[in-house]
Amino acid sequence: MPKIYKPTTASRRHMMGYDFSGLSKIKPLKSKTASFKRSVGRNSGGLITVRHKGGGVKRLYREIDFSQNRFNVSGKVFSVEYDPNRTARIARIHYTDGHKAYVLAPEGLEVGDEIVTSDKVALKPGNRAKLKNIPQGTEVHNIEIFPGSKTGLVRSAGSKAMVMSKDAGRVQVQLPSSELRIFDENSLATIGRLSNQEHSSIVIGKAGRSRYLGIRPSVRGSVMNPVDHPHGGGEGKQPIGLTGPKTPWGKPARGVKTRNRKKRSWKFIVRRRSK
Repeated sequence: MPKIYKPTTASRRHMMGYDFSGLSKIKPLKSKTASFKRSVGRNSGGLITVRHKGGGVKRLYREIDFSQNRFNVSGKVFSVEYDPNRTARIARIHYTDGHKAYVLAPEGLEVGDEIVTSDKVALKPGNRAKLKNIPQGTEVHNIEIFPGSKTGLVRSAGSKAMVMSKDAGRVQVQLPSSELRIFDENSLATIGRLSNQEHSSIVIGKAGRSRYLGIRPSVRGSVMNPVDHPHGGGEGKQPIGLTGPKTPWGKPARGVKTRNRKKRSWKFIVRRRSK
């Protein structure tokens, strides 16, 4: 459950925080942490390419092993830790061959548990296997887009996908967005739902807390000048004055499909996400 603060000030009245009581109170693994410079929404020339980004507190980057491709080598959960760079919690794994790594921590994974990546594994959180060997109806996360890819889908806090059906070397998986997508049966996936489900219910409470996260203020287009935004101009509170809302660059902003129709991955989508 999220932590609820006492209403000692106006900003504290509705503020909510995380409960860190279940996390390990140790320093992060030094060999898997590094400093990094954030782009804060600017390109190599220093021009803003993504608005409303900048500032934020300094933080170390934790190197996460998303692939988890050390087959048949079991690992023990040494600690479950907070990662400031992502919404889910991370687990520090000590493998029997001496290797150490950080992985995404699913719900229910605790210190002392053992996990393994293999062709066939027990259906318990943290184990990783090929989709063809995971039963239908199982909750999974961190799914390889194609066999051997170094990254995967479904990695945010509390999210899960579900294995739906298998046929002719393909596996249909329902993603958190409700999209039904086809994966290769040899793609790896980790069993379980990701940790920190209460993330979506956290109330920031005040503007300063957003600034800590590197989020700068957003300004409505209707209060800008006409030169700055299609919605700008007019005296007082004026309506948009256009057939529909637009972005600052004049592109339609509501009810317009933005996915590229020539994208190669269209053939893997069985059903688009529902509104």
